[in-house]
Amino acid sequence: MSKLPIQFEKFLKNYPTVAVAYENLGGAVHESGPLDEKTRVLIKLAISIGARMEGAVHAQVRKAIKLKIKKEEIKQVALLAITTIGFPSSMAAMSWIDDLLDKKKGK
Repeated sequence: MSKLPIQFEKFLKNYPTVAVAYENLGGAVHESGPLDEKTRVLIKLAISIGARMEGAVHAQVRKAIKLKIKKEEIKQVALLAITTIGFPSSMAAMSWIDDLLDKKKGK
């Protein structure tokens, strides 16, 4: 699995109290409803793709890999975005997904 981004590691080191608060908020949000972890990760991946947030896409793909979500399921999220956010945006998201899936394969 790939390493956390340097900027995020700096954030954790320089602002540990804020980082803990952020993690606690994330935990509370994730536990506030009936969706299972896999569904939540795929939804957050879709949100990240729609917002065109490369770092967030990477983060969600890392989580998906950790949960052993199939690569075809991860890639389908980007494919589903084609008719909503457009082909170029979906292809950008696919390349961000491949950034991590290719690393996982050792390419």
